[in-house]
Amino acid sequence: MRRLLIHVALIIGAIATIIPLAWMISASMMPQGEATSFPPRLVPSHITFEHYRSLFTSLNLGRAFLNSLFVAVVATLFSLLINSMSGYAFAKLHFRGRDRIFTMLVAALGIPAQVAMLPLFLLLKSMGLVNTYVGVLVPYIATIYGVFLVRQYMLSIPDDLLAAARIDGASEWRIYWSIVLPVARPVLATLAIFTFMSAWNDFMWPLIILSDADKYTMPVAVANLSGEHFPDLELMMASAVLTIIPVLALFFVLQKQYIAGMMAGSVKG
Repeated sequence: MRRLLIHVALIIGAIATIIPLAWMISASMMPQGEATSFPPRLVPSHITFEHYRSLFTSLNLGRAFLNSLFVAVVATLFSLLINSMSGYAFAKLHFRGRDRIFTMLVAALGIPAQVAMLPLFLLLKSMGLVNTYVGVLVPYIATIYGVFLVRQYMLSIPDDLLAAARIDGASEWRIYWSIVLPVARPVLATLAIFTFMSAWNDFMWPLIILSDADKYTMPVAVANLSGEHFPDLELMMASAVLTIIPVLALFFVLQKQYIAGMMAGSVKG
């Protein structure tokens, strides 16, 4: 009976989560005005892709989509490289002040990101990086959470394995690239999903750092679009569907590695 109740609760939670997403997709394919009709419709009277066509033709949302894709992909790649190298150094390399530096980084996790936006903006402004993609990428390239996540996982890598590689003459770079990275694939997949989602969904920082409409990312472009076309609910739902597609695609590709990374701390051996 207990297992039955747990499964019923999970099913109800899953349905409650899926219904808004399913209606969003359905509303995006409804004729204009049908999503706001009463009583509300759950399925379109006839399927139309006119709203998606309008987003890429008259409203030029395709450029914002490509901008977000570029920012999210580049941010994810740099984050994986830099955070994995930092996490490996804090976990397996011995240098003066290592533990103190890491303690300071962990303590900085308690500082809200909004607090650091103003000094970061002023710093990037002095470097001439305002209204550039480099300025957008800076907060995602190396994060304290990413270093912490990778470091905690790499502590589980046996020291004897690395010592054997050093005895065989392998350099630290060769050890990192050929031994550590393949072992750390689960946590790197988890970090990739988190970083991609953060860079793709972020609204505040691109809005602050970018002033050129041609460089806007999807969240900023969709927010401007909702202000201009607020009554057109079907158009808004179509833009929302486009926003979630890349994140869902990345999750489905990396879901096995993601689950393995999330379970790594609870399963030993």
